[in-house]
Amino acid sequence: MTAARALGLGRTKAYELAKRGEFPCRIIKVGDTYRVPTAELLSLLGVESPITRN
Repeated sequence: MTAARALGLGRTKAYELAKRGEFPCRIIKVGDTYRVPTAELLSLLGVESPITRN
């Protein structure tokens, strides 16, 4: 839900996109839970990840 909110998506739309494989960034499904890698979300949002800073 954090990723969905950051992208301006509601809960229902976010889950629909995730289930169809159309979420704007990579989704990792763990059991019944969807996870979004933080670095990929930050990149999509145009935010420099603290991990990639030199």
